[in-house]
Order: sequence, then structure tokens, then C-alpha cells
Amino acid sequence: MQTKVVKFGGSSLADAAQFRKVAAIIKAEPERRYVVASAPGKRFSDDIKVTDMLYDCFSLAAKKQNIDEAFAKIEARYNGIIADLGLDFSLEKEFRKIRMAIEHHAGQDYVASRGEYLNSMILAQFLGFTFVDAESGIFFHSDGTFDDKQTYKALAALLEDVEYAVIPGFYGSMPNGTIKTFSRGGSDVTGAIVARAVHASIYENWTDVSGMLMADPRLVENPRVIEEITYRELRELAYMGATVMHEEAIFPVREACIPINIRNTNAPADPGTMIVPKSDRPVPTVITGVAGRKGFSSITIEKDRMNTEVGFGRKVLGVLEDFGVSFEHTPTGIDTMSVVVSTSSIADCKEAIIGRIFRDANADSVTIDDNMALIAIVGRGMVSNKGTAGRAFTAIANQNINVRMIDQGSGENNIIVGVDEDDYTAALQAIYGAFVGEA
Repeated sequence: MQTKVVKFGGSSLADAAQFRKVAAIIKAEPERRYVVASAPGKRFSDDIKVTDMLYDCFSLAAKKQNIDEAFAKIEARYNGIIADLGLDFSLEKEFRKIRMAIEHHAGQDYVASRGEYLNSMILAQFLGFTFVDAESGIFFHSDGTFDDKQTYKALAALLEDVEYAVIPGFYGSMPNGTIKTFSRGGSDVTGAIVARAVHASIYENWTDVSGMLMADPRLVENPRVIEEITYRELRELAYMGATVMHEEAIFPVREACIPINIRNTNAPADPGTMIVPKSDRPVPTVITGVAGRKGFSSITIEKDRMNTEVGFGRKVLGVLEDFGVSFEHTPTGIDTMSVVVSTSSIADCKEAIIGRIFRDANADSVTIDDNMALIAIVGRGMVSNKGTAGRAFTAIANQNINVRMIDQGSGENNIIVGVDEDDYTAALQAIYGAFVGEA
């Protein structure tokens, strides 16, 4: 029998009604053996996530304030789920233990992780699965980085004789036994880690959307769902913020060539998006997706005969390195070099950087222009289709938008376009419309 690892996000486990949907999905296929659960998310727009409620308790305790009211709301949330599910099950012992830990100033990671811990206990009880605590199988190094070797070995052994299990997402343990969490949204990472450890045939990531979209739905009306995308394409789009999954979740499964399926708990019949190592499947729209971000600056350096000076680029980038600034792109000309960086990374050192580049690179001119947005046009279909760049730039020009920067990746599956921030939305809509239809 194949093994599927399934992860359910906070919106999928926000209340008893969602628990029932989750249970139906899991029971529909016996291959869905290992379930990774998040903490309860929002039930409605003004609701509060349990993880945020726990952070609030931590903050109150740190200020030596009473946590009675705040913690009672957390207890009520879980007890409500238990009662609505009709379970003969109590978390009172766990509540007492967690409350005491908070009042005695337990670490923030421990406090935050209890949302997944408690929700997973309820889900395991409801499904009749074994509860396996993540702290027993997911480990971090003493510097806080993920310990992949120890984790995959320990987790595989831990689950070897467990046919069906629920594992809390978001956290693991440090060498000294304390709890360590991933960054917010880290349950996605836990799911990928479990999939890698048990050699899963597929990792299903269940959320509240029917897959990854070709563009930001806040900017483009009813963008299409991406049916299939490669890990490489996903990385390009995710870097620009277009993702429904924690970006670090890609790496454990990519290394083992395990596909990911993004699915919708509220529409389980929808196929969602398949994320695969490689694909020969034709892309009907040529591009796989378009995404972008604001908040970039361009540092432009001019110097006569720059192209003949060995090490010029190294000197410029060395200055940025000294200031702890990473660069995004470096489009160049014969006598000019531009370096695109995030505006926030140079906010406090602009003049110092300009001065150092003048000194170290003996530049003729150094200028910094802010208010740039970058748009990534991504797609494996771009390589085999002529005129892709022309379609994109024609669409932008037809909107009377000036292009400030162009950079094409060496793999020819992405084009980065820089425009003024004020033109960002119009440019993204124009590009999407040129390949898919009117935005």
C-alpha cells in the first residue's frame, strides 16, 4: 500500500465542522496514513487564531500580569471542539500543565507550539489514530537549525510500526530537550519532513484554496489555478510571495522527488495543484504564473571602460557584503552596472554605501533610485515558445508603463521586470492578460 502524508492547516481544523470534513477526507483513502495538524485557525474574519491567543498569554505572563481570562478563552475553544464532536475525552491535565508552564515563564516556542499539540491530540482521538509527539522525532541543532540526519532516522524508526498517526506540526526539540518551533506556517515544513522520513508516495497539503493561483487574486480577478508546477518554478514565484505553502517545505520533499498536492478541505473534489520535480506537460498559457513585490532600489554605477577592468563587479558587491546587504539582480552594460537590492536593507546606510563604492571601485557616478517593483514572469513553457518576452513587453507598453529593468534567468524559465511602484498593479494585470486573457 502506498503511503500518503496529509497536512491540514489552521482553517481546516478551526472547529468541529471542519474536523468532520478532515476526517471524511482522511478516511476516504486508507493510504492517508500520517496526518500533520495545525492549531485551530480563524472560524470567521474577526476571529483569533489559537497560536495568537497563546502568544498573548506568553506576553501577559512576561509582564507578570494575570492570564486567567486569556487562558480561559483557549480552554473554551478546545473544549468546544471536543463537545461538538461528542468525544469522551478531556484535556484538563494538559491545560493545567501548560498554564503552569506559562505562569512560570516557559519559553515562547514552547507556549506557541501547544496549539498544534492540543489540536493533534483531539484529532487523533476523533480519528482513532495514534498520537505521536513531534518533539520525539523532529530535532534541531544547538544553533537552532534543523537537524535533518537525526530527524529522518528517528522519525522513520518512530513511525515504522505505527500504521496510522497524527503528528503535531510547527515544532520539534533542541538537544537540551526544550521545544523549538519553525517560523509561522511551519506545519507545512513538518508535513514535508514526515513525508521524507516515511518515503511517502505523495505529500498532500490541505488548506482553504483549491491550489496555487497564476496571479494574486487581490490584483487579478479570478486568476486560473495552476494545475501543475515544478519545484523550480515554484521557487521563482514563491520568492515573489506567490505561494500557499511555507517556502521551506519544498526542500525535504524535493530532495526525495516526492510530489506535493495542494488541495482544498472545503472542496475536496477539486484536483488542486501538483508540485512535481520535472514536467513535460504542455503549458497552455505559455507562462505558469506571474508574481511580484514592491520595495526595491536600484544602485547604478557608471565608469568609463568598466568592461575592461578585472574585478570591478567584485569590488562593488564587496561593499554591499561589508554592509550586510544581499543583492537581487545585477543587470550590466559596457560602462554601467546596476545592482537591485531591497530598499529596507539600505535605508540606514545609503550615503555610506555610495561613498564606499566611489572609493573602492573608483566610480565616475553612483546613484540610488527607490520605489521600484519587481515582477517575475515564470514558466517552463517559455523556452520553447518564441516571442514570449515580446508579448509581455508589448502588453506593458500598451499601458504606457516604463520598464526600468529587465533580467532573464540563465535557465530561460523566468523574466524579471522592474517598474515604478505606482505602475506595479497595472503592469502585472497587463502581463497576465497578455497570456491568459483580460485581467
